[in-house]
Amino acid sequence: MQKAQDQRYDVLQSSSELGWSNLFAEVRSYGRGEGVHPAEPETKITIMLDGSEGTCGWRMGGSWRSSEHIPGLVWVKPIGSKYDEAYIITAKKIRVLNLHLTASVFTQLGDYYGLPAALDRSARHVCGVQDEVVNQIGLSVLSEMMTPTAAGRMFAETASLLLAARLLHAHWDAGSVRLPIERRHRLDERRLRRVLDYVEEHLADDIAVADLANVASLSIFYFTRAFSAAVGMPPHRYVSQRRLEWAKTMIAAGGTSIAEMAFVCGFSSQSSFTRAFRRATGLTPAMYRREFGS
Repeated sequence: MQKAQDQRYDVLQSSSELGWSNLFAEVRSYGRGEGVHPAEPETKITIMLDGSEGTCGWRMGGSWRSSEHIPGLVWVKPIGSKYDEAYIITAKKIRVLNLHLTASVFTQLGDYYGLPAALDRSARHVCGVQDEVVNQIGLSVLSEMMTPTAAGRMFAETASLLLAARLLHAHWDAGSVRLPIERRHRLDERRLRRVLDYVEEHLADDIAVADLANVASLSIFYFTRAFSAAVGMPPHRYVSQRRLEWAKTMIAAGGTSIAEMAFVCGFSSQSSFTRAFRRATGLTPAMYRREFGS
């Protein structure tokens, strides 16, 4: 066994260069040994991705728990915890996804729904439980981190709110929090048209889900559900699709470099843009320009 302070892990992937707000994601690989993570300034969610045979033990909330390496198991460490997070791993290797939520995410939920203050400190310690909602959101975040899209920042914004809402619903010290369902308005044709026009006018800007919800005069949660039902896809995917269509037009017209196009379409890098463009069209931007350029 390694000494507790060794902290044997490698960072395999990080969202640090993707420009996300309110959510930081990181994939770590741990080898056999033990260590301690100090208290962190944000709420932390850990999701088991995979691992070799063996067990892992975690001390969260002052007590030790152990579990097999089952993909999808979830740990939650709330902000302000007075306990360091200790671990003992007997397997040769495991991979986990860490998701860090800022306090502002919980503040947004509390302000809109009139919930108690300091919600970020109300989540309880969770150690190795099955939570398929958190797991699926986490896997979507991982997919966006590995292969960024044009609307990655929008997606991260929505994912952070969904994760915070899930913690309040299922892992809150004071019991379940039932977020009210907004029924006063619906995304009728007039509201939807305003949103779609706004997207077209701001494709080169940093569009947030909150911006679109404000245009529709709806809450973020209700707007996201209503938009998905009306259009057949969530807002971030629609914006990503429209930006790629816009990119196709600019590529065919010529006059704009691939690097400039990646920037105006909201991608963090030219390589991310090229990968997303190829997934959507089967061609790289350069190939598309040769094939369809004027």
